Amino acid sequence: MSKLKDALNSGKFVVTAEVAPPKGVDVAEMLGNAELLRSRVDALNVTDQQSSVMRLGSLASCHLLIDRGIETIFQMTTRDRNRIALQSDLLSAYVMGVENVLCLTGDYVTLGDHPHAKAVFDLDSVGLLRAARSLEQGRDMSDKELKGVPKFFLGAVVTPGANPLEPQLFKMEKKVLSGAQFFQTQAVYEPAKFESFMKYAEQFKVPVLVGIIPLKSVGMARFMNKNVAGVHVPEDLIEELGKAEDKYRKTLEITARLINQMKPMCQGVHLMAIGWERKVPEILDAAGL
Repeated sequence: MSKLKDALNSGKFVVTAEVAPPKGVDVAEMLGNAELLRSRVDALNVTDQQSSVMRLGSLASCHLLIDRGIETIFQMTTRDRNRIALQSDLLSAYVMGVENVLCLTGDYVTLGDHPHAKAVFDLDSVGLLRAARSLEQGRDMSDKELKGVPKFFLGAVVTPGANPLEPQLFKMEKKVLSGAQFFQTQAVYEPAKFESFMKYAEQFKVPVLVGIIPLKSVGMARFMNKNVAGVHVPEDLIEELGKAEDKYRKTLEITARLINQMKPMCQGVHLMAIGWERKVPEILDAAGL
């Protein structure tokens, strides 16, 4: 049974964070970050070729963490594998102890370090959810019977800051109908907009973990505003960070404040530290978690 599922079902405010597999086979830093976070989070997302940059695989990394007793969320993108490989990896994940799976479509290869790679996109995130659900029901996508069936706790992503929002809500409903049992969101910096989103999202009756990326600098905030679809850092937050003498402390303060402002609206928080994994405990301390 998924410990993450149990935590959400218990009504606990859940905390998840990310660890990134290395670009290579030296896993010391990833394992060190995971050990530091194991007692502070309910599960760790293991990213899958994030930003289309080639790295050690998410599945192998999940296996290493599970062997150490750490709850993982296996991120799967459909960008790099066809439906045969995706279904095979889902079965492989289950026999390796993986139960939590976050189903993603993935970034375009042109954004990564192999821009001339051939993208697959045989399925999208909804198709991956349906494939996983079919496997749970004992049949593959060609309606062939399985010998032994997996059981997953399936997740998906949603972007509360999208404009217009209606297509996101439509896609969210589609994902729920396709098997999504929890959601982690794209980064959110506007609690009022998140509250409006949650008023619509509550009808789907699935847990939502609000995503937050700590704002390390004014430049980072402006870069996300310009380049990351559905993410908007308000100008007053950028000014607050820019005027601060101790920008590190201000980053902790802003992140903790955002967590506490949105905590009453949702079922958990997902921290995407992006290189600041070792700062996550300080963020959680500042937020009283």
